[in-house]
Amino acid sequence: MTMKLPLSKDTFATIISVYAPTMTNPDENKEAFYNQLASVLSSIPRTDKLLLIGDFNARIGRENDKCPLVMDKHGIGKCNSNGEPLLALCSEFELIVTNTMFKQKDERKTTWMHPRSRHWNMIGFIITRCGDKMDIHSTRAMRGANCWTDHQMLRSKVAFRIRQKHNRQGTGKPTKLNTAKLSTISHRESFEQKMDIALTQWEEKEN
Repeated sequence: MTMKLPLSKDTFATIISVYAPTMTNPDENKEAFYNQLASVLSSIPRTDKLLLIGDFNARIGRENDKCPLVMDKHGIGKCNSNGEPLLALCSEFELIVTNTMFKQKDERKTTWMHPRSRHWNMIGFIITRCGDKMDIHSTRAMRGANCWTDHQMLRSKVAFRIRQKHNRQGTGKPTKLNTAKLSTISHRESFEQKMDIALTQWEEKEN
Protein backbone atom coordinates (compact mmCIF):
# COMPACT_ATOMS: atom_id res chain seq x y z
CA MET A 1 0.00 0.00 0.00
CA THR A 2 1.32 3.44 -0.94
CA MET A 3 0.19 6.81 0.41
CA LYS A 4 1.40 10.28 -0.65
CA LEU A 5 1.10 13.17 1.82
CA PRO A 6 1.65 16.86 1.00
CA LEU A 7 4.16 18.55 3.32
CA SER A 8 4.38 21.88 1.51
CA LYS A 9 3.61 23.32 -1.88
CA ASP A 10 6.43 21.40 -3.58
CA THR A 11 7.31 18.69 -1.02
CA PHE A 12 5.61 15.35 -0.42
CA ALA A 13 6.08 12.33 1.82
CA THR A 14 5.49 8.89 0.34
CA ILE A 15 4.68 6.09 2.78
CA ILE A 16 4.90 2.48 1.61
CA SER A 17 3.44 -0.29 3.78
CA VAL A 18 4.44 -3.88 3.01
CA TYR A 19 4.17 -7.45 4.22
CA ALA A 20 6.98 -9.63 2.89
CA PRO A 21 6.87 -13.41 2.27
CA THR A 22 7.90 -15.56 5.23
CA MET A 23 10.88 -17.92 5.33
CA THR A 24 8.71 -20.86 4.24
CA ASN A 25 7.58 -19.17 1.02
CA PRO A 26 9.16 -20.30 -2.28
CA ASP A 27 12.16 -18.27 -3.43
CA GLU A 28 10.29 -17.12 -6.55
CA ASN A 29 7.66 -15.47 -4.33
CA LYS A 30 10.34 -13.61 -2.39
CA GLU A 31 12.07 -12.54 -5.59
CA ALA A 32 8.79 -11.31 -7.07
CA PHE A 33 8.09 -9.31 -3.90
CA TYR A 34 11.42 -7.49 -3.99
CA ASN A 35 11.21 -6.90 -7.73
CA GLN A 36 7.79 -5.30 -7.30
CA LEU A 37 9.01 -3.23 -4.35
CA ALA A 38 12.04 -2.05 -6.34
CA SER A 39 9.72 -1.00 -9.15
CA VAL A 40 7.61 1.06 -6.73
CA LEU A 41 10.68 2.70 -5.20
CA SER A 42 11.98 3.59 -8.66
CA SER A 43 8.76 5.44 -9.42
CA ILE A 44 8.99 7.75 -6.39
CA PRO A 45 10.55 11.17 -7.05
CA ARG A 46 13.90 11.66 -5.34
CA THR A 47 12.59 14.89 -3.85
CA ASP A 48 9.90 13.02 -1.89
CA LYS A 49 10.46 12.15 1.74
CA LEU A 50 10.14 8.38 2.05
CA LEU A 51 9.02 5.96 4.76
CA LEU A 52 9.08 2.25 3.96
CA ILE A 53 7.40 0.38 6.80
CA GLY A 54 6.13 -3.11 7.47
CA ASP A 55 6.76 -6.70 8.48
CA PHE A 56 9.61 -7.89 6.27
CA ASN A 57 9.88 -11.32 7.93
CA ALA A 58 13.63 -10.78 7.75
CA ARG A 59 16.43 -10.58 10.26
CA ILE A 60 19.30 -8.26 9.36
CA GLY A 61 21.43 -8.91 12.46
CA ARG A 62 23.76 -6.55 14.25
CA GLU A 63 26.88 -6.65 12.04
CA ASN A 64 27.02 -3.50 9.93
CA ASP A 65 30.61 -3.72 8.68
CA LYS A 66 29.58 -4.59 5.12
CA CYS A 67 26.80 -2.02 4.87
CA PRO A 68 27.37 0.83 7.37
CA LEU A 69 25.23 3.26 5.37
CA VAL A 70 22.25 0.89 5.30
CA MET A 71 22.20 -0.03 8.99
CA ASP A 72 23.72 1.50 12.10
CA LYS A 73 25.37 -0.19 15.10
CA HIS A 74 22.28 -1.07 17.10
CA GLY A 75 20.83 -4.12 15.38
CA ILE A 76 20.15 -7.43 17.08
CA GLY A 77 20.82 -11.12 16.43
CA LYS A 78 22.12 -12.54 13.18
CA CYS A 79 21.20 -11.90 9.55
CA ASN A 80 19.22 -14.66 7.80
CA SER A 81 18.54 -15.45 4.14
CA ASN A 82 15.49 -13.16 4.13
CA GLY A 83 17.57 -10.29 5.45
CA GLU A 84 20.07 -10.35 2.60
CA PRO A 85 17.70 -9.17 -0.17
CA LEU A 86 16.35 -6.46 2.15
CA LEU A 87 19.84 -5.11 2.78
CA ALA A 88 20.60 -5.31 -0.94
CA LEU A 89 17.44 -3.31 -1.71
CA CYS A 90 18.37 -0.67 0.86
CA SER A 91 21.86 -0.42 -0.59
CA GLU A 92 20.52 -0.02 -4.14
CA PHE A 93 18.14 2.79 -3.19
CA GLU A 94 20.33 4.42 -0.50
CA LEU A 95 17.98 3.62 2.37
CA ILE A 96 18.71 3.11 6.06
CA VAL A 97 16.94 0.87 8.59
CA THR A 98 16.04 3.34 11.33
CA ASN A 99 15.54 0.57 13.94
CA THR A 100 19.33 0.24 14.09
CA MET A 101 20.03 3.94 14.66
CA PHE A 102 19.15 4.13 18.37
CA LYS A 103 20.80 2.58 21.41
CA GLN A 104 18.07 1.04 23.57
CA LYS A 105 17.12 -2.18 25.33
CA ASP A 106 16.54 -5.25 23.16
CA GLU A 107 12.89 -5.32 24.20
CA ARG A 108 12.51 -1.95 22.46
CA LYS A 109 14.01 -3.36 19.25
CA THR A 110 12.27 -6.72 18.80
CA THR A 111 8.91 -6.97 17.05
CA TRP A 112 8.03 -10.69 16.81
CA MET A 113 8.24 -13.75 19.08
CA HIS A 114 9.08 -17.13 17.55
CA PRO A 115 6.23 -19.53 18.45
CA ARG A 116 8.47 -22.46 19.41
CA SER A 117 11.57 -20.88 20.93
CA ARG A 118 9.61 -17.91 22.28
CA HIS A 119 12.64 -15.81 21.38
CA TRP A 120 11.96 -12.26 20.28
CA ASN A 121 13.35 -11.07 16.93
CA MET A 122 13.49 -7.82 14.96
CA ILE A 123 11.65 -8.45 11.68
CA GLY A 124 9.51 -5.31 11.38
CA PHE A 125 11.29 -2.20 10.13
CA ILE A 126 10.86 1.50 9.46
CA ILE A 127 13.17 2.56 6.65
CA THR A 128 13.94 5.97 5.16
CA ARG A 129 16.41 7.62 2.81
CA CYS A 130 19.99 7.85 4.10
CA GLY A 131 19.97 11.56 3.40
CA ASP A 132 16.87 12.05 5.57
CA LYS A 133 17.87 9.95 8.58
CA MET A 134 18.08 13.06 10.78
CA ASP A 135 14.31 13.41 10.31
CA ILE A 136 13.84 10.28 12.44
CA HIS A 137 14.07 11.07 16.16
CA SER A 138 13.31 7.56 17.43
CA THR A 139 12.12 4.12 16.34
CA ARG A 140 11.04 1.63 18.99
CA ALA A 141 8.72 -1.29 19.64
CA MET A 142 5.65 -0.49 21.73
CA ARG A 143 5.49 -2.93 24.64
CA GLY A 144 2.76 -3.50 27.18
CA ALA A 145 -0.32 -4.06 25.02
CA ASN A 146 -3.34 -5.32 26.94
CA CYS A 147 -4.08 -8.19 24.53
CA TRP A 148 -1.66 -11.04 23.84
CA THR A 149 0.06 -11.06 20.48
CA ASP A 150 3.30 -12.43 19.08
CA HIS A 151 3.90 -9.10 17.31
CA GLN A 152 4.76 -5.70 18.71
CA MET A 153 3.86 -2.47 16.97
CA LEU A 154 6.66 -0.14 15.85
CA ARG A 155 6.55 3.60 16.37
CA SER A 156 8.77 6.31 14.94
CA LYS A 157 8.90 9.96 15.90
CA VAL A 158 9.46 11.90 12.71
CA ALA A 159 10.02 15.60 12.04
CA PHE A 160 10.44 16.16 8.32
CA ARG A 161 12.91 18.90 7.45
CA ILE A 162 11.60 20.84 4.47
CA ARG A 163 14.14 22.71 2.38
CA GLN A 164 12.84 26.11 1.41
CA LYS A 165 13.22 27.08 -2.23
CA HIS A 166 14.53 30.62 -2.59
CA ASN A 167 13.35 32.71 -5.50
CA ARG A 168 16.21 33.83 -7.65
CA GLN A 169 16.59 37.56 -8.06
CA GLY A 170 16.67 39.03 -11.52
CA THR A 171 15.28 36.08 -13.42
CA GLY A 172 14.34 38.26 -16.38
CA LYS A 173 16.34 38.20 -19.58
CA PRO A 174 19.56 40.27 -19.37
CA THR A 175 19.73 43.47 -21.39
CA LYS A 176 21.58 42.92 -24.62
CA LEU A 177 24.41 45.42 -25.14
CA ASN A 178 24.76 47.06 -28.52
CA THR A 179 28.56 46.91 -28.78
CA ALA A 180 28.41 48.08 -32.39
CA LYS A 181 27.93 51.64 -31.10
CA LEU A 182 31.48 51.59 -29.68
CA SER A 183 32.82 51.76 -33.22
CA THR A 184 31.61 55.39 -33.30
CA ILE A 185 34.13 57.76 -31.68
CA SER A 186 31.49 59.90 -29.94
CA HIS A 187 29.77 56.86 -28.38
CA ARG A 188 33.10 55.33 -27.32
CA GLU A 189 34.27 58.54 -25.63
CA SER A 190 30.92 58.91 -23.86
CA PHE A 191 31.13 55.31 -22.61
CA GLU A 192 34.71 55.77 -21.34
CA GLN A 193 33.71 58.97 -19.52
CA LYS A 194 30.76 57.29 -17.80
CA MET A 195 32.95 54.32 -16.80
CA ASP A 196 35.56 56.68 -15.28
CA ILE A 197 32.86 58.44 -13.25
CA ALA A 198 31.37 55.14 -12.05
CA LEU A 199 34.78 53.75 -11.00
CA THR A 200 35.67 56.97 -9.17
CA GLN A 201 32.39 56.90 -7.23
CA TRP A 202 32.94 53.22 -6.33
CA GLU A 203 36.49 53.90 -5.07
CA GLU A 204 35.24 56.80 -2.93
CA LYS A 205 32.62 54.54 -1.31
CA GLU A 206 35.22 51.84 -0.60
CA ASN A 207 37.54 54.35 1.07
